Amino acid sequence: MIELLRRTETHDCTVEINNTFDAFGAHVRFDDGTIIHPGDEVLVHGAPISIPYGESRSFQRRATITRAGLLERTWARLTGDLEMLELCEFSFTERTLS
Repeated sequence: MIELLRRTETHDCTVEINNTFDAFGAHVRFDDGTIIHPGDEVLVHGAPISIPYGESRSFQRRATITRAGLLERTWARLTGDLEMLELCEFSFTERTLS
């Protein structure tokens, strides 16, 4: 069945945070294997998380997924590559690197 309208789901998730020299970032994994598709939005519930430098930790939370409708999903697929290019930074120089 094709979903034309947005709908929401709530799932348990694991938030993994890295704040080390080798890795800095956060990742959300849904405990039941739920997959996020283009255009979907995720809101993780709970207090903000902050960990000291040099540590990595995992936290159990609940998250609400707002599933994209047909038009939003199609638009996200069509424009996703263009938005990715905005994250890239290119530099050209005339001098030779040694």
